[in-house]
Amino acid sequence: MPTAHEADPAHTPLTALSGVGARTAEKLAARGIVTLQDLWLHLPRQYEDRTRLTPIADLRAGVPAQVEGVVEAVERGFRYRPLLRVALDDGSRATLVLRFFHFRTAQVAQFAVGTRVRVYGTPRAGQNGLEIVHPSYRVLETADAGVLDADLEPVYPQIEGVGPAVLRKLVRQALDRLPADAALDLLPVTLRGSVPSLREALLIVHRPPPDADLAALSAGIHPAQQRLAIEELLAHHLSLRRQRIALQCHGAPLCDGPGDLVERLRATLPFALTSAQERVFAQISDDLRQPRPMLRLVQGDVGSGKTVVAALAALQAIEAGAQAALAAPTELLAEQHYVSLCGWLQPLGIEVAWLAGKVTGRARTRALEAIADGRAQLVVGTHALMQEGVGFHRLGLAIVDEQHRFGVHQRLALRDKGGDGGLVPHQLVMTATPIPRTLAMSAYADLDVSAIDELPPGRTPVQTVVLSGERRPELVERIRAACAAGRQAYWVCTLIDDSDEVVAQAAQSTFEALRDALPGIAVGLVHGRMKPAEKQAVMRAFKEGALGLLVATTVIEVGVDVPNASLMIVENAERLGLAQLHQLRGRVGRGAEASTCVLLYQSPLSMLARQRLATMRETSDGFVIAERDLELRGPGELLGTRQTGIAGFRVADLVRDAALLPQVHAIAEHLQARSPGVADRLVERWIGGASRYASA
Repeated sequence: MPTAHEADPAHTPLTALSGVGARTAEKLAARGIVTLQDLWLHLPRQYEDRTRLTPIADLRAGVPAQVEGVVEAVERGFRYRPLLRVALDDGSRATLVLRFFHFRTAQVAQFAVGTRVRVYGTPRAGQNGLEIVHPSYRVLETADAGVLDADLEPVYPQIEGVGPAVLRKLVRQALDRLPADAALDLLPVTLRGSVPSLREALLIVHRPPPDADLAALSAGIHPAQQRLAIEELLAHHLSLRRQRIALQCHGAPLCDGPGDLVERLRATLPFALTSAQERVFAQISDDLRQPRPMLRLVQGDVGSGKTVVAALAALQAIEAGAQAALAAPTELLAEQHYVSLCGWLQPLGIEVAWLAGKVTGRARTRALEAIADGRAQLVVGTHALMQEGVGFHRLGLAIVDEQHRFGVHQRLALRDKGGDGGLVPHQLVMTATPIPRTLAMSAYADLDVSAIDELPPGRTPVQTVVLSGERRPELVERIRAACAAGRQAYWVCTLIDDSDEVVAQAAQSTFEALRDALPGIAVGLVHGRMKPAEKQAVMRAFKEGALGLLVATTVIEVGVDVPNASLMIVENAERLGLAQLHQLRGRVGRGAEASTCVLLYQSPLSMLARQRLATMRETSDGFVIAERDLELRGPGELLGTRQTGIAGFRVADLVRDAALLPQVHAIAEHLQARSPGVADRLVERWIGGASRYASA
């Protein structure tokens, strides 16, 4: 009778393979590789073509190649560090030098003059023709001569303590145990279309034949990779949809009162809501009237008025006898929300509590008591809201601002604080980093997505100027003129301390230089290493107009609202991503005055930096910028995926594979409705236990 392992090789532990003892298994497990299936899905990051030899005379700098030749000279030296140089000749009337900086005495002995060696690496221009630094090589016995690899050689992501040769050998063994198509493939041919079976795809990706399209494999667009990408995207999509369904099996507080509080706030606001704000609040209001938890993402560009929409949502929950909580990632942003919300809600008789790391002693005890007994109807704070000692009376609505800056466990912790008789709170997630539709469809398949895609009237467009860093002196005069006219300015640096390695003006030295250059203008400094109280004091002084110029690091990227500031200078703008540059630009243009954002760069500019700066000059539409950012950098930065637990994709790439998404979603609907067991197995294969965190 077959054992469980024989029945399902996918879950066979790696210790069943030859050469995997307890120590190797431990090192592989540290990278999440525990079973044969984990090795099948540990895919190569590139390929080396060792199926042919290139004459040394035909080598080109920068193009990887394999050569074979005889050692004609060896030189061992010690200039600044040990050095071994080996000259190879293959009869093609050219010489290749192999250069080693790390070597053992035994290696030197291997390279005796006259020895035949086969070498693979990327040549570069050296002092005497081409050279390869630290090539991979093999000393050939007579029997080896002429025997070349039959397939392209895969290069796997490194695993600490497990050498590349050992890893290749283990993957080969694991592939030898791949089951037949019928046992392995979970997708029927009718659903997957013309792409290969899973078994065929895995064999091609791990062992590409010599005639495989190496360019397509390198670009990730080979049909075999597309087959794997479809399955991975499908597993990811199913996982998120299932978590949504599971969460919506819970009840949530019914917030369907007459809306008196909402109307009272509308009547006291000094401005009218935009049609986009009205539309999005109507969607939220409708969600809150349902007995199942709302799961809604509101994306709106910088200054589009998300906070007032959140305030209206909070009032709808409070009118129903529930509490609302708003968590922001930094004390600065949380305090700004607190000030705005107090100004709007306290006149209506709503008690707003404040909870952050700096709230200690009696103030903290009082806040915790007010939250626990329900007197605090709205609680605003940082991740301190999610800590263990914080208990709510009846949390009905959890609002998370700039959600991708929170760790996934923190968001789960806030959601779980609602547990009132089995009810979970409604969730409203807000971001000022617009997310392209492609990403939202995949990364937030568990959320309904709303967009506040209209700016309030009276916001003046910000003019964006790109200048070389050599023109800094002109900007000092520009600041002097702005301050003389009663305006304020920001000067943003990308480092706190001077660094020899990165050519960037540091905030500290910039602050000192500008203070000296602008006598008579009060200059402030704020950066991430300052104590929170110091930081808040400087920010408050700037907001109140006591400072004319604020020198800062990117800590002011999110949430600082000073309508009187009309000039933003970003030093070393080439070092920042588009989303960050757009956030910084959004700090000005918040009043009626014409505002300018100056992006200073250091030459030479990379092609990527050039494209980014050009995009900033061409458009101020956050949604356009988000699409461009996605094209240039991929989804990781936009979503903060290292924290969200969602996008550690092994094969798929949301930008490259966007065209696959409609097919993926159609397959998902089919499996969900007709083959839920298959859907379970797909999620388990690609995501496993990590899936429960994906949709917090």
